[in-house]
Amino acid sequence: MAVELLIVPCLADNYAYVVHEAATDTTTVIDVPEAPPVLKALTERGWKANLILITHHHADHIEGVQALAAATGAKVVGAAADAHRLPALDQEVRPGEMLPIGMEKVEVMDAPGHTVGHIAYYFPDAGLLFSGDSLMSWGCGRLFEGSAAQMHDTLTRFAELPDETLVCSGHEYTEANGRFALSIEPDNPNLLARMEEVRAARSQMRPTLPVELGLEKATNPFLRGGDPAMRRALGLADDASPLAVFTEARARKDRF
Repeated sequence: MAVELLIVPCLADNYAYVVHEAATDTTTVIDVPEAPPVLKALTERGWKANLILITHHHADHIEGVQALAAATGAKVVGAAADAHRLPALDQEVRPGEMLPIGMEKVEVMDAPGHTVGHIAYYFPDAGLLFSGDSLMSWGCGRLFEGSAAQMHDTLTRFAELPDETLVCSGHEYTEANGRFALSIEPDNPNLLARMEEVRAARSQMRPTLPVELGLEKATNPFLRGGDPAMRRALGLADDASPLAVFTEARARKDRF
């Protein structure tokens, strides 16, 4: 599916995403940390937002939703389970539902861990995964409400998507997450190469997102629970389960 993806920096380190499908002139915004930068980006391109998709209830993802909806007439979509703590929803969705957007059928994916009501949106034709604060570039979200088991299950399901899927997460945390990954495996050539690319991008103030899922599977410590090298680097037994590996890595990241 031919779509244009626009990344809109917001607040200190958040991103809003805009997906425009030219064939149907459909414009979808995923999370709105603040409205003015998104409105500016839409106006510059002559696009009008039709839908706003919300991944989770945290303020730095929804503060601009009501203002953007009021300015554009966009319909607001979010998790039915979290409707009580989201901006007013025009459509409540549940994990497993397919959401028609333009010519695309978007899958609503359950993504608990960071929060218990977190959802993600997968555009299979376009190859885009909007993961909010669940799977993040070179990391994963902090476990504010959910458990390690929930987040591990979320990431495991994401890892089953095609490697060429582009992961669009909610923050510019890649360099910081990479520093943590390198604290575990300081001599890993894949990590060192990725960090070089990340630092080059950030030195020019370029986003490090989106990122291919295949790269995440190769370098993200939270997706490498079955990798013997990761078990060894964390000092775990050879028979440690992927969940145990994830849990240890997440605990270390919390202290990092």
